[in-house]
Amino acid sequence: MLHPKQLPSKPVPSATAGYTLLELIIAMIMVGVMSAIAAPSWLQFVNVQRLNAAQSQIYQAMQTAKSNALRDKLTWQVSIREVNEQVQWAVHRGESGYSIPNTVNWHSLDPHIQVYKDQNDKDQSETTLHKDSFNGPWHVQFNYKGNTNGQMGQITLVPKDDSQIQRCVYVSTLIGTLRMGEDNDKPNNKKYCY
Repeated sequence: MLHPKQLPSKPVPSATAGYTLLELIIAMIMVGVMSAIAAPSWLQFVNVQRLNAAQSQIYQAMQTAKSNALRDKLTWQVSIREVNEQVQWAVHRGESGYSIPNTVNWHSLDPHIQVYKDQNDKDQSETTLHKDSFNGPWHVQFNYKGNTNGQMGQITLVPKDDSQIQRCVYVSTLIGTLRMGEDNDKPNNKKYCY
């Protein structure tokens, strides 16, 4: 009599050894459908994260300029420009006539972000921060008391591939009150980012 460990093992039939071509095709189709459903949501999530980071950088730059003005008892300025489709910002001493010294250190935002310059459906620009010329940078100055030099407005940022998602930074009062906003379905004073 054979011991149970000595019994011959049965060969595994080849039909149960792996996946059939049909099963692999069905699995690939299911992965493709799930990816197609998830991709737009993922892209929107990534755009929102990029916008939040860019908004935070601009807000912090304005806070830094205001703090520097109070600390030094001098005028400080935040300048925002677009160079080769890249949004850049700088904090520097405010010069007369809003000129920007050549020694300014410019910082870049995410390359997928742009300043929203178009008109909304109420023919209002969402970006209203002061500009001296068409090609000049947007800017705001804070004086020795931390107040703006008569410049109020907002800078609105959008992803390059979707202007429906917006983030903005407001200079909302003459005493230099700063706040952040986002896109809304209903306008407030003809603006959708507040």
